[in-house]
Amino acid sequence: MGIAKIVGIILLVLGGVGLFTGGFSFTKETTQAQIGPLKLQVKEQESVNVPQWLSIGAIVIGGLLLVVGFTRK
Repeated sequence: MGIAKIVGIILLVLGGVGLFTGGFSFTKETTQAQIGPLKLQVKEQESVNVPQWLSIGAIVIGGLLLVVGFTRK
């Protein structure tokens, strides 16, 4: 299996996931203050939106890489 096929499959999968989920979120923990043994920590929920054009572009490029990978021997 060539590099073009592997990259094409990865782009297809990531593009599909980005298209159907629209993004992802994660929790970030930060230390606000620390005075001696006392520590104040804050958990923040952050989200990252994946643009639709980026997901569609990844799917198209992944498909092209698969086609090129299969036709080129």
